[in-house]
Amino acid sequence: MSKMLSEYNTGRDNNFNLIRFIAASLVLYSHCFPLAIGIGPSLPEEPLSVFLGITLSSIAVDIFFITSGFLICASLYRTSSLKSFFWARVLRIYPALIVAVLFSVFCVGLYFTSLPFAEFISDKQTLKFIYKNTTLLTGTVSSLPGVFTDNPFPGVVNGSLWTLPYEVKMYIALTLIAGAFTAIQKRVHSEKFTTYGFTILAGLSLAGHIVNHFHEFTSVNTLRFFATFFVGAAFYLNRKKIIMSTKIHWILISILLLSTLNTATFFIAFYLILPYLVFYFAYVPSGKIRSFNKFGDYSYGMYIYAFPIQQIIAATIKNLSVMSMLAMSFLATLAMAYLSWQLIEKNCLKLKPKAARKPLPEKMAILSGQRVANE
Repeated sequence: MSKMLSEYNTGRDNNFNLIRFIAASLVLYSHCFPLAIGIGPSLPEEPLSVFLGITLSSIAVDIFFITSGFLICASLYRTSSLKSFFWARVLRIYPALIVAVLFSVFCVGLYFTSLPFAEFISDKQTLKFIYKNTTLLTGTVSSLPGVFTDNPFPGVVNGSLWTLPYEVKMYIALTLIAGAFTAIQKRVHSEKFTTYGFTILAGLSLAGHIVNHFHEFTSVNTLRFFATFFVGAAFYLNRKKIIMSTKIHWILISILLLSTLNTATFFIAFYLILPYLVFYFAYVPSGKIRSFNKFGDYSYGMYIYAFPIQQIIAATIKNLSVMSMLAMSFLATLAMAYLSWQLIEKNCLKLKPKAARKPLPEKMAILSGQRVANE
């Protein structure tokens, strides 16, 4: 029997941890090609990129932003204060990130750099790497001086962090837009205004992203991440109207498979269909698959450690095949992700305000002009 998305979205028993872990693993897989063998016209590329013009890592990042939009929007409308909301976000992103950046500099960088110790530590590039990557305020820096210069993909220490500033910007944008919609909603006396506003905003931004792909008129990544994040947010606010149907799920998968016959058609179908499939897999499959949650959430650690681990392997073992890189880097990165979760992330999440850990009564919502469920 089909149920509304809101009937599934009642607790923490879902498959989001598994989805994000798979997504992080897909990023690692995609990066195996350039990091193991480099980039060039005569070098093999990721198969999906050759046939459809899109990489698995790109799909994975879209999944991250769709799920983030949904979950962060839920957090915003269930928290008692903006202070609690942003503190929860800081605890989730920054402690593990800071440790990963320091690991990249003082373990990876110092060991692999061709520069003397003092010169490496005092180099402006090193200081910029630390500052930008631990604050995310003005973008990120991917390279350290004299490190991995002879690798197949030279110079870059951590090329995955570039998406994190966009993530932080989406949190801020969500807060500002939700606040503006709530203020307008009070004036027009319409309980539906915020839901309609987010739905229209998500639809227009997604349409803009698709048009921008074929006729570029603005920054691709900014519009792409805004669209995917706010589509996720719109799914949350419309969750009482969205049916989670196995029949619809299979129809959409069939349409997506048929669209692979043409790359342009696939691009359009992919962005229209992916959000529904993400939330279907997040909530509908149950049973043994939910046991994955017992292990913890290793997706963030996988994401922030995979690139430097793969570069370390490329620097120490020459002429690796893509599959060899995949096997070794996955196991090594999983070990780092395990340590990151057990020693840092899990403990930092315990510092979240209690109000940020569980749904609050309607009257306690920070955006008091709108019902928590926005129904």
